[in-house]
This record gives sequence, C-alpha cells and structure tokens, in this order.
Amino acid sequence: MRRTPALIVGGGPAGASAAILLARAGAPHLLVERSRETGDALCGGFLSWRTLEALRSLGVEPEALGPAQVTHVRLFAGTRMAEAPLPRPAIGVSRRHLDSLLLDRAVRAGAAIERGVTVKAIDDTTARLQDGGAIETDALFLASGKHDVRGLARPAEARGDDPTLGLRLRLAPAPALDRLVGTRIELHLFDRGYMGVVLQEDGSANCCMAVHRSRLAESGDPERLLDSLAAESPRLGERLMWRRAGQTIDAVANVPYGWRVREGAAGLFRLGDQAGVIPSLAGEGMGIAIASGIRAARAYGAGGVMAAIPFQQWLAHDLARPIGVASLIRRLAERRGIAAALVPVARNLPLLIDVVARLTRINHSHLDHEATAQES
Repeated sequence: MRRTPALIVGGGPAGASAAILLARAGAPHLLVERSRETGDALCGGFLSWRTLEALRSLGVEPEALGPAQVTHVRLFAGTRMAEAPLPRPAIGVSRRHLDSLLLDRAVRAGAAIERGVTVKAIDDTTARLQDGGAIETDALFLASGKHDVRGLARPAEARGDDPTLGLRLRLAPAPALDRLVGTRIELHLFDRGYMGVVLQEDGSANCCMAVHRSRLAESGDPERLLDSLAAESPRLGERLMWRRAGQTIDAVANVPYGWRVREGAAGLFRLGDQAGVIPSLAGEGMGIAIASGIRAARAYGAGGVMAAIPFQQWLAHDLARPIGVASLIRRLAERRGIAAALVPVARNLPLLIDVVARLTRINHSHLDHEATAQES
C-alpha cells in the first residue's frame, strides 16, 4: 500500500486547481486521474467573468482559453426570444482545452500527477484502486465531478423521482452557426428540460442539455428527442439542422441538480460537483469547481486535515444562494406554460437577466485572491 499526505481524486478543474496551489505551497500530494488522455467531459463549457479572475490567479490568462468571447445571453421558449448583455464578458471553452491548460499549469508548478489510475472505492482514509492497489492518505480531495466513488457517493434520493440526464452533442464549425449564435450563450427552454448552446475555441457549437428521464422516455431515444425538440422549437431546430447523421451524443445519467453537502468531516475536502450540483442553466459549474479547489488547498495549507470541516461548511454556505436561485429558475423553466411567460418578462426587463446572472455566481472572496497571490 502506498501513502501520501494529500490525495486528489480527479484531474478536472477542481482537482487541478487544488494541485496547482498545493504544489506552489510545497505541500506533498498526489493527484490521480482515471483517463490517460485529456478528454472532452460533458459540460456546458461556459466560464463566467468571475471564473476568469480565478483562473488568472492560477496562472491561466483569458487569452490562452481561445477567442470564443461571450457577451450576451439569449432565452428561447418556442417562438419567443429575449436577449440581454451579461454583466461582464465571459468565454466559451471546451473541457478538453481547459483541463489541458490547468493540468499543464499544475505540472509546471511541480504537482505530482498519475494518469490511468481509477479509484473504485474510498474506505475511511484509503483509496481502493481498480488494479487492486491502494493509496492511504491523511487528506482526501474528492474531485471526481459527476462520477461518484463507492463509499462517498452522493445520496440516491438527491436524484428525485424523475431523474435528470445530461446529454451533449457538438456541431461542427460553420459560418451559419457563427451568424446564429455569435458571441451569445443561448438557453432553449422546453417541457421538462433545456439546452444551452455556446460557441467554443475551435468554432464548434457545444449543445448541452438537461432533460428529465420521463421526457426522454416519451421520445424513445436521444435522436428522436432532438427531432421532436427541433419541431416544437423552431429556433433550436435551426441550430440542430447542422448535426450530422449518426453523430455521437454523450450522456451522463442521474445528475442530482440542487444537491449540496452541508457538513464536513476531518480530512475530507469535497470539491466541485461532489460538494454541490448547480443546475447547468446557470453556467457556473466550472466556476464552483475552480473556486472550491482554490479554497480547499488554501484551507488545508493553513489548518491541515481538521480544516476540512470549516471549509465544507463555508463552501456550503456560499453555494446556498447560487444553487437555490438556479434551482428555482430551473423548476420554472421546465414547465412549458411558465417558461413561455418568463421570456416576455425577461425581454421587457433585461435587468432581470443581469440580476439572475449575478445571483447565480459563487462568491470569489478577497481571501481567495489574496491566498493565491501570496503563494504564487
């Protein structure tokens, strides 16, 4: 059995952010990531203005993320549309590109990283590996994203009676998509679900959907669901007509939107989606992941394993508002009649979109930025 003082499980934005700061502080650690090559995780692919500030503190400048600037948000429900500017410019980026940048930054900071290592279970302070090995640790940073690890899985009841699935397809770069989407992030609302559309660094359109299992079951399969959505939502249909026949549709099941852990345990730092799952329509999932990684590394550096308890309570407190607001909007948006009524309101009161965009951001306190500045 191997041993490390701090073990980070997962090399996504949360885990890589924590690794960067632990490496800068000279704290012994190990990050394990199950994939041997950086893939393109199912994700909305949106980085808010606040998240860009956090990334800059980690040594990742906005220019490195690509040219896909996002300045406006559009809401669609059927034939109705509303548009408003974002509080500040954001960026659309693929997880493959972002994760690659963060892991490279971690390596250059001196982080210890092993790839192709799958943690199949957590037993107290020991990570049981798929290959039969084990790693014992004092401080576990659980950053496995949407994938649960046996022993620390999120509660099944958080999924609800009609679980939500995440589906994603990519539309290849095309001038027509540039004209349709441009520098906007789009949110297409429909019965029991919604789809976000944003252009990313290579010009492709990332189309990420959250849909209840009952709606998917009525259609039969994802392809038929997309066909029915294109028929009932003409603006969405204009985008989906650019998908290729037989194109792969990525999926993840049973996403517990709205769940967050309330209490902490000594030595266990739950990060990103393993700490709280904000509805993806808010576009703050990656922001929460990165902020939680920064905070956890800082807390551990200052207080060791016992700092996990106040860290988790502090994070839960700061997640309450963004997750609560996003969850309320999600419940309204997924009901066809209410969604259709919301869009004209948003069109006539564009300030409302600005307020919602601000309320669904996690607070990146001055302490986060001071901490990273001191350690850089």
